[in-house]
Amino acid sequence: MWLAFSIGVGVAAMATDPSPQIPMRASSKSSNNSIHPVDVETPPVRTPTPIIYREIKHFKKWIPWLVPAFVVANTVMFIITMYVNNCPKNSVSCVADFLGRFSFQPFKENPLLGPSSATLLKMGALHVKEVVDGDQGWRLITCNWLHGGVFHLLANMLSLLVIGIRLEREFGFIRVGLIYIISGFGGSLMSALFLQSNISVGASGALFGILGSMLSELITNWTIYANKVASFVTLLVIIAVNLAVGILPHVDNFAHIGGFLTGFLLGFVFLIRPQFGWVSQRYAPPGHSSSARPKFKKYQCILWAVSLILVIVGLSLGLIMLLRGVNANDHCSWCHYLSCVPTSRWSCNTEPAYCSSTQLGSQVNVTCSTNGRTTTYFLPGASSSQIQSLCSQQCS
Repeated sequence: MWLAFSIGVGVAAMATDPSPQIPMRASSKSSNNSIHPVDVETPPVRTPTPIIYREIKHFKKWIPWLVPAFVVANTVMFIITMYVNNCPKNSVSCVADFLGRFSFQPFKENPLLGPSSATLLKMGALHVKEVVDGDQGWRLITCNWLHGGVFHLLANMLSLLVIGIRLEREFGFIRVGLIYIISGFGGSLMSALFLQSNISVGASGALFGILGSMLSELITNWTIYANKVASFVTLLVIIAVNLAVGILPHVDNFAHIGGFLTGFLLGFVFLIRPQFGWVSQRYAPPGHSSSARPKFKKYQCILWAVSLILVIVGLSLGLIMLLRGVNANDHCSWCHYLSCVPTSRWSCNTEPAYCSSTQLGSQVNVTCSTNGRTTTYFLPGASSSQIQSLCSQQCS
């Protein structure tokens, strides 16, 4: 009876006690009616083996140095150009005379605070006659490293720093460098085909190539961006505003358009990225299947192939047309409006200045053949460069 009661109490306690259940053993001797716990071997607790994952590395971040180097190179070239220009020696009057031989041409001749056209031509500016008749094809490259003045240089270099550093940080100096140089060449080529009576300088073609590559990079890598529509619209507005500025006189918008188109196509070639979710086998965790998702989408591969073909064919045909002396305006009667739209406030006449001059002692008479304006200057021992400078002011 006591045994049964004792066991019943023990069972009841076990049923109500939330603590872990321990098996009990009752003694059969009446003199020692007690309950003892049974020794049970506790199985060893297995510690789960930790799974070590490797870092999944998506895109490498580069340290930008090439774009700043381009800025330094353009600045150095401008300083050298101003040294060669030597305004006090080759012009009647100069701006900022305290700079000595680094002073600028008169505002009437060059409102951008820069050298004369003759100096730019000497330093390697783009001029179709020199390229075709003089076999100086290198001008298609060198013109991209020259600038017409301080304002021109500052505008281009600040823009290059803003957009170029970001692109170089994402894609590296090799890709950005190729886009910059090839786009500059494409811009020079288009400028030479349409503007054959003027000289052209500036890195604007290469700069617009960078802008174009940013647009194509956004399109070809569409799936990996979050705010893609907002970025696309913003970029389009920036490009449209910059191209619209090109319709002003004395702006080579054909270089802008040619550089933009070249850079736009090159962006599909050089700035393609793996689609979202693809992981390189080198950085994949153990057990990851490399065949789960292809590296590139089909539309990326199609854009890559088509763009590469168009770049090669387009630049080759353009160069052949230029060397054969083709004037693209003969095949497109309205294309000149892409570079300048005449209004009541300005004219789009960009013909070079031609003057006739007579010199009697210290008196020099300069007559502009374009507008018929004649001015007499008192200039003892006038040199040809000084007369050319006076002619530019007379015809402006």
